[in-house]
Amino acid sequence: MNRKLILIVTFVVLAAMAMLTQKRAAHSATSTVPLPPAPTAEFTTSTDKTFDQLLGDSMSVMHKGMHSAPYTGDPDRDFVTMMIPHHQGAIDMAKAILLYGKDAQLKRLAQEIIADQQNEVQLMQLWLSRRSGGADRATP
Repeated sequence: MNRKLILIVTFVVLAAMAMLTQKRAAHSATSTVPLPPAPTAEFTTSTDKTFDQLLGDSMSVMHKGMHSAPYTGDPDRDFVTMMIPHHQGAIDMAKAILLYGKDAQLKRLAQEIIADQQNEVQLMQLWLSRRSGGADRATP
């Protein structure tokens, strides 16, 4: 992957994270509408478990997160709150293949999945924080 592109994406993510932090601080000070929780750390990648166990754990955590996402009747919001745990599941599965995988190409793919999905989770959280904070109702 092009180093310039990686640098640009890193700056965009850092800016998005800074904005998310500011929005959450402002939101908690001015609003009573709760933000959905960030993905939990219920999944832990460790060689103490087999690859099959890690995949099972990642799927279990993902399904729990998706099923516990509240339905609001707003298709955009409902989509995002369910996609966050779905993306986290992909991240967790990719971490498992980094521990146990043998194929270098698949390991590179797993690293890209982790980076891409983490960026997308952060962008969805930012979108939710803007939406919950009473900002413009249009998708950013």
